[in-house]
Amino acid sequence: MKVARVELLKPYLESRDFIGIFRFPQGAQGLYSQLVPTLALCGILVYYAAYSVGMGPVPWVIMSEIFSIDMKAIAGSFVTLVSWIGSFAISYSFSFLMDWNPAGTFFLFSAASLVTLLFVARLVPETKGRTLEEIQELLKASA
Repeated sequence: MKVARVELLKPYLESRDFIGIFRFPQGAQGLYSQLVPTLALCGILVYYAAYSVGMGPVPWVIMSEIFSIDMKAIAGSFVTLVSWIGSFAISYSFSFLMDWNPAGTFFLFSAASLVTLLFVARLVPETKGRTLEEIQELLKASA
């Protein structure tokens, strides 16, 4: 299945906007204090669903389209290893970063999201409607 670059970016941007709607002050009183946990859960679920259909599969989509048939098994294993190591590092360091500076933690994650967004927009070639051979030639020409 070929996916257009723009289609990978849309759910990611839409989910970020949706989560921003549910920002409440930490000292919320009355009705807001009862709704905050539910709205936070809804925001996380929407973000997770949008990430799963947007930016989540980017490493695997890129990997499946840029590596030749004889390299896909080894490359797929390496991409999976790097993904799991990155997930572990982020999960492990999150509580330390929150102890350091909560606002700075989310600033770092926002900066990483921006870098990812720019990477996909600038460096990932459009592959929709192209065969694997055409993609390989495109990548060889740009290398």
